[in-house]
Amino acid sequence: MDLDLTEDQETIRAVFAAFFDGETGPARAREAEPTGFDAAAWERLLETGAPGMGVPEADGGGGASLADLAVVAIEAGAQIAPLPLVDHGVAARLLSGLPNRNGSEPTVDEGILAGSTIVGLAIRPALNGSARTVPSGAVAHRVVALDGDRLVIDGPLAEVPGAGAGHLANHGCLPLAHRDLSDATVLATGPEAVAAHARAVDEWRTLTAATLVGMAREALVLGVEYVQEREQFGRPVGSFQAVQHLLADLPGLIDGAHLLASKAAWAGDRATDGTTGVLDVDANDVTNFSALAAMALIAAGEAATLATDRSLHVHGGYGFSEEYDIQLYYRRARALTYLLDDPARECRRLAGMILEPAC
Repeated sequence: MDLDLTEDQETIRAVFAAFFDGETGPARAREAEPTGFDAAAWERLLETGAPGMGVPEADGGGGASLADLAVVAIEAGAQIAPLPLVDHGVAARLLSGLPNRNGSEPTVDEGILAGSTIVGLAIRPALNGSARTVPSGAVAHRVVALDGDRLVIDGPLAEVPGAGAGHLANHGCLPLAHRDLSDATVLATGPEAVAAHARAVDEWRTLTAATLVGMAREALVLGVEYVQEREQFGRPVGSFQAVQHLLADLPGLIDGAHLLASKAAWAGDRATDGTTGVLDVDANDVTNFSALAAMALIAAGEAATLATDRSLHVHGGYGFSEEYDIQLYYRRARALTYLLDDPARECRRLAGMILEPAC
C-alpha cells in the first residue's frame, strides 16, 4: 500500500489548490453566509470538470478515483470553499452505480455530470417521508435519499432554492435543509438500495474527513503566522513556551488524520473491485473501507476541532472577532464534525464493527 500522491495526483492538487485559492477563500466564505453557497464560484468550478470527475468514464465522467477526490477535498477544506462539491460528487457516483431506470435513460444525466444540476445526498435515512438535515439541501436541485429500503431521488427543482428557502440556520453557515420526498422517484429497492446508500455515506465520510484535514492544516498555518507577528513585552508571542506548547503537537495529529483519510480513500477504491477488506485491530490489519471511513471522520474531526480551537486561542480576543479568519474555520470544523452524528455515537458504531466478529 503506497499512499504517496502519484504524479497525476500532484497535478490535481496543484490545479485545485490554485483554483480554490483564487476563486474561494475566507473572504468569499463570508460573502456566502448564511447559506454557505457561492454560486459564482460554482459556475467557475464547472469549467474544471470537477462536479463529474468522480463518475466513471463509461458514464461520461472523468474517471477519477476516490483517492483523487480526497486530494481535491483537502484543498477545498483549506480554503473553506462554500461549494457542495463533496455532496454532489458522492451523489453523482452513487447514481452512476445504479442500473438505468428504463433501459435507455442514463441515471446520471448531463446536467449532473456538468454540475449545472446540483445533486445532494441525504446522509441519514428519511423520517416520515422527509430527508432531514441534508448537507446541501438548501442549494441542491435534486437529493438522493434512503427512505426505508427504497433509494429515491426528489425533484427536479426548476432552479436552486434562493437564500433562506428551507435553509436551516446553523452555526457553521452550511447549506442545510430538510427535503420533502413525497413525490420522489424510486431508483432501487431492497438490500441493494440499502448497500448502495451505505457505500455512498462511507464515501461522504472519507471526503468530509479530507475536507476537515484541509481545514486543520490551514488553521495551524493561521495560528503560527499570528504568533510570529503579534508581539507582547517586545517579543513575538510565539517565543513564549506556553504558546508553543499549544501548537507543537498539532502537526502530528493532522498528519495522522491525513493518513487515515488517505487510507480510507485507498480502501474505497479497492472495494469497488469487490475486495472486502480486513478488520483485525489485534493484528493491526485494517483495510475494511467502512471501518476506515469511520476512523478517518472521527480522527479528522478531532484534529480539526483541536487545531481550530488552539489557533483561535493563541489569537487571544481577536480570535472571536468576525474580521479574523480563524473563527470561520472554528465554526465550520465543528459543524462538519457533527453533521452526520455526534462523534461519540460514531465512535460507538465503529467499536461495534470492531467487536462484532468476536461476539
